[in-house]
Amino acid sequence: MSIPLPSHIHYELLLQILERQTHFAVGQNGPQREKLQELVATVRKALAIQKQLETSCEIDNLPVEYRWSLNEVPREVVAQHD
Repeated sequence: MSIPLPSHIHYELLLQILERQTHFAVGQNGPQREKLQELVATVRKALAIQKQLETSCEIDNLPVEYRWSLNEVPREVVAQHD
């Protein structure tokens, strides 16, 4: 059984929205800008922690399966129906 993890592209998309669009909309507004910077740092940290988990799984020979959507059917379910 593989370990489902979000695809890295999800983090990248979220970061691009926050850094490009939200940052522009917030502008120089004090409290909102500070919260936005905190949010961006948290998303970056989450990605770094996920990468650490991936490395740990690789070391322990645990397969990782990246998920692009909640609507994906896990491979195990597909294999059971074949």
